[in-house]
Amino acid sequence: MRFLLVNQCFYPDVAATGQYLTDLALELSGRGHKVTVVTSDRGYDDATKRFPHREAWRGIEIIRIRTLSLGKETKWRRALNFGSFLLNCTLRLALLPKFDAVIALTSPPLISLLGALFVRLKGGRFFFWVMDLNPDEAIAAGWLNESSIVARALQAFLRYSLRQAEKVIVLDRFMRQRIIDKGIADRKVVVLPPWALDENVRRDDQGRQSFRQRHGLSESFVVMHAGNHSPCHPLDTLLEAARRLSSEPQIVFCFVGGGSEQHKVTTFAARYDLKNILCLPYQPLAELSGLLSAADLHVVVMGEQFAGIVHPCKVYNILAVGKPFLYIGPAKSHITDIALQQNDVSIYAARHGDVETVAHQILKAASHSSEPTPSIRPFAQTFSRGSLMPVMIDMLGAVSPRSPVPATAVSQTSV
Repeated sequence: MRFLLVNQCFYPDVAATGQYLTDLALELSGRGHKVTVVTSDRGYDDATKRFPHREAWRGIEIIRIRTLSLGKETKWRRALNFGSFLLNCTLRLALLPKFDAVIALTSPPLISLLGALFVRLKGGRFFFWVMDLNPDEAIAAGWLNESSIVARALQAFLRYSLRQAEKVIVLDRFMRQRIIDKGIADRKVVVLPPWALDENVRRDDQGRQSFRQRHGLSESFVVMHAGNHSPCHPLDTLLEAARRLSSEPQIVFCFVGGGSEQHKVTTFAARYDLKNILCLPYQPLAELSGLLSAADLHVVVMGEQFAGIVHPCKVYNILAVGKPFLYIGPAKSHITDIALQQNDVSIYAARHGDVETVAHQILKAASHSSEPTPSIRPFAQTFSRGSLMPVMIDMLGAVSPRSPVPATAVSQTSV
């Protein structure tokens, strides 16, 4: 079969959607399918990074298109960046032939519309892999007025993409319900959680020690927020807890990653002269195991109004390394669903604005830090690439005769 994959991020970009799409592309190519990817020539978080415009990589044809790089400081700059990608992507897709299947993700918003129109004009099957839901996200964040003409138009484009898709692949039950509420038949909306990055994530005690020594953390209790710093995952409560705990010399807050809100962390630390906050950029994928293992307590954050709209995928990598985590977010979400099923590791929780509880939970976790961290590999295996990728391949109809899907794969997604 011939597959076309469309998304702003792809190898070697470290953005989450790019990593998942890369995993899928490699799996399809490894099964003997012809895979073409249309993506951006710039890094998603660091637009100064430029990638080759055409590349054949591990049997995959990569077409990277030019995009603007105006920064993410304002909404209009982000809109122009996205718009330039969508325009050039439209022109490039017009030159491509028919594919048996087209898979579109959600970066940038409306990329799914291009995939749906491509299939409508040239034929094939369309699959919509929803990593986050827009314009719902923009409305929930207050960037867009729900009753505005722009919001109504964007909702219409989204519904068109959803209706045209043979399958809509969503990440949790809350996202599934949101899409069904838009009038989409429930039979075509399938929940498939994102998998842990198995090849790059494992418990790594040597990497843990190396990372901690390199950054002067050997004797510290490390509270880590690793990943995208987004307005959808507000850090205000965690930062205030860091300020409240600044008199606890053994506790260090380590923020790793990037995103539009990263400046808030550095500004906050400078304003209050906080020595217990360490900010680092995204780390190489090869060092991800050591990075995640270096934390004593991870933090997973979701904005109160974003359940079913965004989906913090990093929780699966945290489960894979067997580390406790603190969840700050709404009482009902896919994170709390996981917590209800998981009894073998410490999972702490608090609501946004409750700084006292967050600080208390961190101190409580620190008091137990000398205890051995239990392994949760059996439960984490539920969210492994090996368990979930076969389900995705089966859904796409891409099972090769020499690589059958295990009969037990589908039951493993009942999470």
